[in-house]
Amino acid sequence: MTSASPRVLVIDDEVQIRRFLDIGLRAEGYEVLLAATAVEGLALATTQSPDLVILDIGLPDREGHEVLAELRQWSQVPVLMLSVRDSESEKVRALDLGANDYVTKPFGIQELMARLRALLRQRAVLGEPNPSPSYNAGRLQIDMARHEVILDGAALLLTRKEYALLAMLAHHAGRLVTQQQLLREIWGASHVQDTHYLRIVLGKLRQKLGDDAVNPHWLKTEPGVGYRFLGVSDTSR
Repeated sequence: MTSASPRVLVIDDEVQIRRFLDIGLRAEGYEVLLAATAVEGLALATTQSPDLVILDIGLPDREGHEVLAELRQWSQVPVLMLSVRDSESEKVRALDLGANDYVTKPFGIQELMARLRALLRQRAVLGEPNPSPSYNAGRLQIDMARHEVILDGAALLLTRKEYALLAMLAHHAGRLVTQQQLLREIWGASHVQDTHYLRIVLGKLRQKLGDDAVNPHWLKTEPGVGYRFLGVSDTSR
């Protein structure tokens, strides 16, 4: 356990389940992060370094198994899977992919809390780190564990929003990330139409990176849609 208040990330598309877990976890002293989709969950896992992840198998944009497999490429954070599917084959599949535990819906909050405590105790006993990916794009390095960005050997001083924007784009290197996705993850769901926030932060980030909007080296604008990180990333563990 890395802090007095462990951080738990809940990835589940059911509003009632998220609300139920949010109330129950906070009552037990946990810090809670909530995501309704795979994209949101992976973004939070990348930028917020949770101590434990509660992951639903049936997500609207990707299967929970796919999310787990991607997460395991760079992190060994404990993952507890949730599902209405109670077959042995489903449980075996999740565990083989790297899940640490499996709970079938509906579930009791006390049982779930006991399982969470057990997973966090195991992690503390093993002394297992929660590594975050580092991205090496030649002149630019992004250390997700330390929240450090190095350009040409010198550390860049970024604001929290600038760092979160760069980290999310780098995590999806080469792929288009929409304005709405960025706004939802960095500013919150109530700001998905506030594209001017995004343009301002992106402009400042470009300035610090020495990037040219017309002929970009790192951050490419897809007009009216979103942005793309152009650097080739290597993930280290």
